[in-house]
Amino acid sequence: MTSVFSDSAYVLESLPELWFGLVVFALGVYLLLDGFDFGLGILFAEADDSERELMLAAFGPLWKANEVWLVLFGTVLFAGFPAVYANVLGRYYLLVFAILFSLSLRGLGSKLREERDDEQWVRFWDACFVAGSTLSPFLLGVFVASWVLGEPSPLAIAPFVVGLTVVALAVVLGGAFLGVKTRRGLRTRVVQRGQLATGAYILLFVITAAVLYSQYPGLRPVLLSGSTGALVVVTLVFAAANVVAASRERYHASVLSASGLAATLVVFLATLLYPTVDPAAGLTIADAVVSPLALNMTSVFAAIFMPIIVGYFLFLYSVFSGPVTADQRYK
Repeated sequence: MTSVFSDSAYVLESLPELWFGLVVFALGVYLLLDGFDFGLGILFAEADDSERELMLAAFGPLWKANEVWLVLFGTVLFAGFPAVYANVLGRYYLLVFAILFSLSLRGLGSKLREERDDEQWVRFWDACFVAGSTLSPFLLGVFVASWVLGEPSPLAIAPFVVGLTVVALAVVLGGAFLGVKTRRGLRTRVVQRGQLATGAYILLFVITAAVLYSQYPGLRPVLLSGSTGALVVVTLVFAAANVVAASRERYHASVLSASGLAATLVVFLATLLYPTVDPAAGLTIADAVVSPLALNMTSVFAAIFMPIIVGYFLFLYSVFSGPVTADQRYK
């Protein structure tokens, strides 16, 4: 095995590909965990005052921690593929700021509504919370699709459709999450919304595939490949499992199947991207990855800290695993 201090060879021959996988993993975990919160924020729109307090109590201990994965995604991309980090953030500069604004709107809405009892004040910040929770997954979907497809502008039809697909997925995740975190009444309605959103997600997934096939001829071999076919089948299985689990009140199984939908979507997008890592600039993984010494050393730190981060989140979600109660409030 090559030494980690080598400046001419990677400690593992496949290390650049492993870092590509780490980028995809961080993005996927962020989409999953903050997807729970985005979906909760979208479903927040039709809740009454007492239900909103319960939903915010479920949201409160977790949402700030979930955003660690967005920071980690940027950090891993910068550490392993700095040229891609610079290109993508520069190319979609305004879109990135729109994403940050929508995330800020969500955070401000959930926090500032608690600062005053004035009804107009609370309603305004509730609307900001819903708007931020809806815009964030949409814009994130547009951003990722524009990057994966190499679109010079995020205003193309395919990124727009992917953005809608991610919004539908967020509602699926939010409904599944609230199925575990709430009790009857609110639970029944949000789970039903999650089931409806599952159907909408499958429809939008099909529309996305059709748009990609018609507008990106270079992707047709990938779209018609056996691996993509397998992902479609797995997606349908997870969707059916989510609907059945929710209807049978097996809410933890519903969370797992909804999580499977998020995972298959990220794998699908990664399949479209690989082996390039910046299609707009024509950069493959081998072209964009940092030098062997830098990646070898960074991999040592990743091997130390990634298990700690994953372990922390497993602990966090185990501590706050039960349903919220009426006496709990958002902090």
